[in-house]
Amino acid sequence: MLQLADIEAAAARLKGHVLDTPFVESRTISQLTGCQVFLKFENLQYTASFKERGACNKLSQLTADERARGVVAMSAGNHAQGVAYHAQRLGLRAVIVMPRFTPGVKVERTRGFGAEVVLHGDTLDASRSHARELAEREGLVFVHPYDDEAIVAGQGTLALEMLREQPDLDTLVVAIGGGGLIAGIATAAKAIRPDIRIVGVQTERFPAMVNAIQGTSLPQGTSTIAEGIAVGTPGVITEAIVRRRVDELLLVDEGDIEQAIVMLLEIEKTLVEGAGAAGLAALIKHPERFAGQRVGLVLCGGNIDPMLLASIIERGMVRAGRLARIQVNARDVPGNLARITATVAEAGANINEVHHQRAFTLLAAQNVAIELVLQTRGREHIDLVISRLREAGFDAAIVPM
Repeated sequence: MLQLADIEAAAARLKGHVLDTPFVESRTISQLTGCQVFLKFENLQYTASFKERGACNKLSQLTADERARGVVAMSAGNHAQGVAYHAQRLGLRAVIVMPRFTPGVKVERTRGFGAEVVLHGDTLDASRSHARELAEREGLVFVHPYDDEAIVAGQGTLALEMLREQPDLDTLVVAIGGGGLIAGIATAAKAIRPDIRIVGVQTERFPAMVNAIQGTSLPQGTSTIAEGIAVGTPGVITEAIVRRRVDELLLVDEGDIEQAIVMLLEIEKTLVEGAGAAGLAALIKHPERFAGQRVGLVLCGGNIDPMLLASIIERGMVRAGRLARIQVNARDVPGNLARITATVAEAGANINEVHHQRAFTLLAAQNVAIELVLQTRGREHIDLVISRLREAGFDAAIVPM
């Protein structure tokens, strides 16, 4: 099984080729979660992901013959970019097989590093099978995204940096897809600090590692905003390490991840993808498990589709009560809409959208249902707006989600 010496050797190979990213406390997030939170900004890597570490370590150990043949990898994006970038840096041919659901931003970035991108399959497992076929047919070296000791060792260098900066951490919280990141971190961290607690986080829609370790049969979904950890089958190498060196596994849902993305954007002014927010999502969903502790989180990636990000931000505003939808029932007579909008304005809310509904309503024929989408300061402000509308003689209520 992988040892600390392997990870220290990987750190020496990575020196000068991969960033030693900041690892700093977030005071505001600490106050909100009830524990002292330190963030490892792996989204600041050149390819915006920790995956560079494993890719660089693996490719730097290829023989001359293997370098001449080139490499093939399968990935939903971050491993792809890591392999493509370091292959380009080393002058190697790189073929990357990506599932068809991969966000366009990741596909284009991978092509931008000079890799040959093949979009194949609707699951990571289907893409992996195709990549292995290409490796056999074209003589390419297959670079697995997580089930490879060289990859795991590269990812484990994160723990060396985190514990060097904050040697007294109580807990490390790490997202799990195939398990490469947490296997490397757990190996290094437990060797340096046997008492440190390692917590893995998976999305409820892809609980493969949880099922494998805990013997459960939780159902698997078909999609998640954390596509970087949407793995159907954990690695053989990584599962063995997780079983031995990881203390606890937690599940988070899509809403928790969305909330974490918005929190990091608003509070830390940093952009993470779904997988990169999974650790904070665990603190949000399970605060009692981390209360009063010094917790290290890995913001493992920042590659997110802009359209998805826009949707997440808008949904986050709805959850926070800063974007609200209310319905006002009124007589369909000239001047009433002006009175309604004036009342809303006097209450300090901004109107984003206005919809009149005359046909699809149970109101009397001479009445109209007016739906307003408002920008507000929060839930108390929404209540104030509705109260003012009622005082003005209108039947007003919030439209439930």
